[in-house]
Amino acid sequence: MLRLLVCLWLLVYSGSSYEVQNKPVTEDCLDCLCETMSGCNASAICVNGACGIFRITWGYWVEAGKLTLPTDTALSDAFTNCVNQPHCAANTVQNYMFKHGQDCNGDEHIDCLDFGALHKLGNLKCQEELPYIFAKVFNRCLKSKERMAEEKIIKEQETVST
Repeated sequence: MLRLLVCLWLLVYSGSSYEVQNKPVTEDCLDCLCETMSGCNASAICVNGACGIFRITWGYWVEAGKLTLPTDTALSDAFTNCVNQPHCAANTVQNYMFKHGQDCNGDEHIDCLDFGALHKLGNLKCQEELPYIFAKVFNRCLKSKERMAEEKIIKEQETVST
């Protein structure tokens, strides 16, 4: 019984969960981050220390609060297990952006463009210029998402008016 209580206490108070409350990043933005970072290809688990579909590094994961899967027992496995599991990885991105969200491009509001810069360059360098290929792929993805959203609205309006 004591062991069960200790386990419950650890689950409640250790913060070892991959569910997060504050999610500033939209699904479309997460899709574009995934597409830009890895092509949303999870088959290559880690590349030069960056893992999962968002290519998250150890330092990024630590800054985001060290989210873990409920089944993790060792911190050494927790990083790779979380960032290679899409839901936990997405929540890691959400936590990082909630913690470090800032206007990286100087347009006086925080949006997906800022989250892209934060993700790629980090919170201390997000005002710097993005690598060309990253910016090209990321911006193309965002424009595609915008077009699809506009087309959906038009179709819905056509359906309502007929």
